[in-house]
Amino acid sequence: MGTGRELGLQLRSWIESGDLSLEHGQGLANRLIDALGAEESLKGPVRDLASQPLMRQLLQRRGDHNGMAIEALSQHLARTYTPAVLAELHDLIEAATGISPPAAPLAASPAAPGSQAQAGSAQPSDPQPASPVRRPLRVALFRPGLGEDLKSLGAGTALAACCSLVLAWAAGELDQALFDGWRWSGGVVLALTLALVQALTLGPLRRLRRRGLLDQNSSGDPRRAWSWLSSPWIHGRHVEAVLNVAMLLVLLGPSPLSLSDVVLRYTLTSLATIALAALFARRLAVAERQWSGAAGAISALIGMASILSLLRWQELGFRVGPESIPAWVLLVVYGALQLGWQLPRSGPGDHSRPIERLWCSTWWWGTLLGLSWGLLTWGTELLQAAFKARPAG
Repeated sequence: MGTGRELGLQLRSWIESGDLSLEHGQGLANRLIDALGAEESLKGPVRDLASQPLMRQLLQRRGDHNGMAIEALSQHLARTYTPAVLAELHDLIEAATGISPPAAPLAASPAAPGSQAQAGSAQPSDPQPASPVRRPLRVALFRPGLGEDLKSLGAGTALAACCSLVLAWAAGELDQALFDGWRWSGGVVLALTLALVQALTLGPLRRLRRRGLLDQNSSGDPRRAWSWLSSPWIHGRHVEAVLNVAMLLVLLGPSPLSLSDVVLRYTLTSLATIALAALFARRLAVAERQWSGAAGAISALIGMASILSLLRWQELGFRVGPESIPAWVLLVVYGALQLGWQLPRSGPGDHSRPIERLWCSTWWWGTLLGLSWGLLTWGTELLQAAFKARPAG
């Protein structure tokens, strides 16, 4: 029995027992992805299938138009996926609904002998899957179901926000007891902590590295809500971990902020960027995304310094020994490296466009938040200067 048929039978049993709501595609997709387990190649196609209103219409047996619905759904899948993946999805639909989807259209056969068909009129079959039909970005963002998407992310964001306060308090106590005596700044301690955690994930905490990262599947699972808290402290790429540790030493090494303030700002900024990236990944149906590490917090610091440098018309930089690196240099270099990681497809089931993958990255949201905070800071400074310059009386 194939994977698609097993998944379809499981889906049918959930529906018959009343254990599954079909009101929203996200809940259906999460259940199916959990049931898939380690079958990575089908996660993207199954998520796409669950998001189709036609699929939910078939499962709910609405009206007398099941034949039209399944034909339209089959045509959409045939335009998007390879024959092997399409066969698994057809098996899933047939097992879950009891209706057999129509076979995929065959390639045009060669012209019969003696026919008057012109040379080159017969098109060879294309072994590559056709590009999926994507909705315009604004249409995908404002489609119905925003409340359900926000609700699904609520448990993880609430837990991470509350635990951020606890971590900040613990960092303050540890700072007073230990690091104040060593005269270590909060930024240095944060960078060394990230380096230590990443080193431990190569050995004793290897399992935590696999389970502690936040991805599209775990972002809406209340049982994995703790990964919202662990994800900013673990990097999915070891090269990125080295880069981010070096960036934090440059950005926050000389900072006078206490460890408590550094940890609180780091965790809350990371949470904000992860939440926005995960929400947009759901709105845009971008599959196989994973969020981890310090990219969101780092890009926010660089973005804020860069926009303030431009608005104040003075160079703001970060000292590395005797040299000072301008903020805009870090913006360009760090941005180029992140684009190299964020723009490529994350797997065979990822049919998203580059602009959609960009909107689903913590680096992009950190940059936008940093620029926005810099604009707000500059506007506040202008208002304060205007009030001070106003004559009394």
